[in-house]
Amino acid sequence: MRTDLDSVIRSVRKGVPTLIFDSSGRENETDIVVPSQFVNPRIVRTMRKDGGGLVCTTLTYGAAMKLGIDYIVNMLNRSSYSVFRYLQPNDIPYDEKSAFSITINHRETFTGIPDRDRALTIREFAKLLHRADRLESTKARKEFGRSFRSPGHVHLLIARKGLVTERKGHTELSTSLMLLSGLTPSATIVEMLGDDGRSLKYADAKRYAKTHNYPFLEGDDIVKWWADRQL
Repeated sequence: MRTDLDSVIRSVRKGVPTLIFDSSGRENETDIVVPSQFVNPRIVRTMRKDGGGLVCTTLTYGAAMKLGIDYIVNMLNRSSYSVFRYLQPNDIPYDEKSAFSITINHRETFTGIPDRDRALTIREFAKLLHRADRLESTKARKEFGRSFRSPGHVHLLIARKGLVTERKGHTELSTSLMLLSGLTPSATIVEMLGDDGRSLKYADAKRYAKTHNYPFLEGDDIVKWWADRQL
């Protein structure tokens, strides 16, 4: 039985974590997903303890272009450091291009890594994305620079321009879910790992979601909802 979109949206708009399994033919991983605008220290703590993977924050391709940032692969390709030609991620087994961009800390953080620091960085970044819609590019980039420094401890992921119509990774799935929910199109996500050191098994992830009363979604659910929304 498919999950009802309206019930998921109600949950997402309250800031309740959502679990998203991409697919068995891709990463075969489940991520904990929270709207970036609702992230607080408690959420970051839950992500690092119950997720265990890398805590990352997404943004749309359009927002990235307005802020003047790019995929890290593209940035390295333009670099004069010749070693980067040996580091090409051309053998990713589940994808052809990484979504990773730069890392950031908010300028009011200290080291940037504690839960409070990362929550501040993520929440303020979501606020900037909301404001950036109404700013021209130069002003948006200046505000970005005034508020944040790089490198930092929050990893930014840029969704593909066509979102789930172009790529069906957690970056696009979670960002699309934010848009479907009418929220700032930025999600903070973390991969769930098991005690065996591997990605958390599908059945265990579903059990975790049921225990905590969190929505559990298949990537195909979001792809279908997105296609319906575009009609």
